[in-house]
Amino acid sequence: MARLAFVLACALALLASSVASGAIVEHSFNVNNLTVTRLCQNQSITVVNESYPGPTIYAREGDTLIIHVLNQSPYNITIHWHGIFQLLSVWADGPSYVTQCPIPPGQSYTYKFNITGQEGTLWWHAHISWLRATVHGALIIHPKAGRSFPFPKPAKEVPIILGDWYNGNVVDIEQDGLSKGIAPNLSNAYTINGLPGDLYDCSQNQTYQLSVVGGKTYLLRLINAALNTVLFFKIANHSMTVVAIDASYTTPYVTDVVVIAPGQTTDVLVKFNQLNGSYYMAATPYASADATAVGFDNSTTRGIIVYKGYTSSTPIMPPMPNPSDTPLANKFFTNLTGFPGGPHWVPVPREVDEHMFVTVGVNLAMCPENATCQAIFNSRLSASMNNESFVTPTNMSMLEAHFNNVSGVYTRDFPNEPPIKFDYTDTNLSLDLSLIFAPKSTKVKTLKFNSTVQLVYQNTAFLAIENHPMHIHGFNFHVLAQGFGNYDPINDPKKFNFVNPQVRNTIGVPVGGWAVIRFQANNPGIWFVHCHLDVHLPWGLAMAFEVENGGTPESTLPPPPPDLPKC
Repeated sequence: MARLAFVLACALALLASSVASGAIVEHSFNVNNLTVTRLCQNQSITVVNESYPGPTIYAREGDTLIIHVLNQSPYNITIHWHGIFQLLSVWADGPSYVTQCPIPPGQSYTYKFNITGQEGTLWWHAHISWLRATVHGALIIHPKAGRSFPFPKPAKEVPIILGDWYNGNVVDIEQDGLSKGIAPNLSNAYTINGLPGDLYDCSQNQTYQLSVVGGKTYLLRLINAALNTVLFFKIANHSMTVVAIDASYTTPYVTDVVVIAPGQTTDVLVKFNQLNGSYYMAATPYASADATAVGFDNSTTRGIIVYKGYTSSTPIMPPMPNPSDTPLANKFFTNLTGFPGGPHWVPVPREVDEHMFVTVGVNLAMCPENATCQAIFNSRLSASMNNESFVTPTNMSMLEAHFNNVSGVYTRDFPNEPPIKFDYTDTNLSLDLSLIFAPKSTKVKTLKFNSTVQLVYQNTAFLAIENHPMHIHGFNFHVLAQGFGNYDPINDPKKFNFVNPQVRNTIGVPVGGWAVIRFQANNPGIWFVHCHLDVHLPWGLAMAFEVENGGTPESTLPPPPPDLPKC
């Protein structure tokens, strides 16, 4: 009997260890081209597993993901796991030429990483050129077995991926804009789960439809995968309760509209308690920039929610916001708060080791010799952070250079503040030739392991004032405050929320305004920081953090995997 008890105890211990360490979740991603029909024409697009959007990955907190990527497309490819911390697995983060060289056509690479201290809605996408327009999918992280959501269990969970559609090859569209030095063509439609909806030509039968049971509450996991557009999202006659953003729980917030920037996710509970019927869900652009200065795709995508048992074919349409309704967008973004005491809540670090003030915005670059540039002043459009316009290396990834201590790939002198102080939001300076040209460089800011960083993002009025969604790889951050105009270092800190600030990985810096974030650099490696408007990324609106090792095996970057692609 004693031996039986011992064996049973060992078995239970092994089971507990297995549950604690999580499961292995393994997928194969075959990247190839697929011809689909949208907006009256056939179009070849790059996809994963012949699916647009790509497959949804489901995992639990603590699981290890192993994703085998075989590139059968004609383009170089990388995959980024947007919002995953990648603790000691930065080699799997995915931004091209930052943490890895791209996977060439015909070759493969295996991404392997653990999901530590995270649950909620994230997503994966290509991180090279504009391929993420069609190479993307949801990454849903459930609580560990035996744990539950910090809200009533929904009857069903539904990923809702908001995207955009281009009539043409997105790689060619991007390259055409870059070659001319101007903004590329605008999108031709927005999409819900890959379908444009019945307001677009030839799209009557390409409208996403969701069947619901009256009286039940559903969890809609919203993801903005659009390349360049912040979106308003509404459901006719239904309110939504926001319970998480960027895989971080929030204090429940009831709203009839969600504002979501490229890269962001928002989880909402919707109780379908209206009369049996059919209702449109719809998304339209929030165009923060002056429409006369920056064009945008002013159209609407919509899907249909149908109560089971209802047969009418005339859905109710919600009234949609004006595309330039900045007060509405600001109300949504600033009313969100964190959920202290909830799963994975981390209090705000109070002692700051590194203070940074970083201007972000669109700039100009000189036209190369023997080139034709069509931007203003015969120049080409550019972008910068602290007047440094980022250029990715081409012969080696920055992470490899960091690990092997190779010089000449990047420099460690990214400035803590802009080189010249001026009235950053004064539109009279928007074409000041002494300010709007930024040098090209590949610079990082080096951080001590476990140091706390406070970063003030300050939008500028150069060329076009707009909302910039800024994403930091490898970390979540607390949003302490945000506002319009120039950041006031004397009075604005009085507004800091140290009690329940929202926690994000992507922050929409208000149009003509600022945002203050704070995070702890507890993850060694090279971490990309960039605007998630893909029109601005190749222009240079980016930089990187180089986080040093911490001196212990648990805080030291491991060597690269043997199949890491080479440049």
